[in-house]
Amino acid sequence: MLEQLMQLDTELFLFLNGMHNAFFDFIMFWISQTVVWIPLWIFFIYILVKNDRKNGLWMVLSLIIAVGLADFISVHLFKNVFERLRPCHNEEISALVHIVKDHCGGQYGFVSSHSTNMFAISTFMFLALRNKYRFTFFPLFIWAAAIAYSRIYLGVHYPADVIGGAILGSSISLVLWFVYGSLKLGVRSSEFEV
Repeated sequence: MLEQLMQLDTELFLFLNGMHNAFFDFIMFWISQTVVWIPLWIFFIYILVKNDRKNGLWMVLSLIIAVGLADFISVHLFKNVFERLRPCHNEEISALVHIVKDHCGGQYGFVSSHSTNMFAISTFMFLALRNKYRFTFFPLFIWAAAIAYSRIYLGVHYPADVIGGAILGSSISLVLWFVYGSLKLGVRSSEFEV
């Protein structure tokens, strides 16, 4: 069963990775660059503080912890444990993999740290802002999904890597959101219901 799922994952990867052109090579490489999103992250911090002046700094700290845990767990409890080769390092298919700018990344890919981190941020921001800014769900998760997809496009992750990262990152933020709420930092407990 697991072997069949991995084969399906590989076939889906090759299909998605095979749809490429020079324009999207540039776009996906750009989308995948962490430094590009620093202004947005600064804006997120500003919004958290502005949205709740009393507890905004605690929310920012919780968000930073969520991302730190997401990054740590994705590497040390997943990549270094499962040791699933990235598609671009997998000798069985590497000749079929489209990579951009000869960038393949580290040896192992399950789960995608980009996906884990972006979904941790998106989930936390959605939970923090959903009562005041109801429109946040789709932009936040489309943003995270675009970054996750860029990792498949660039040939560095299988679909299961990014889906696993999305689930892991979202789960970490959900847990931290409930922990934050349980501290009763002067915020109505109803705000911490999902």
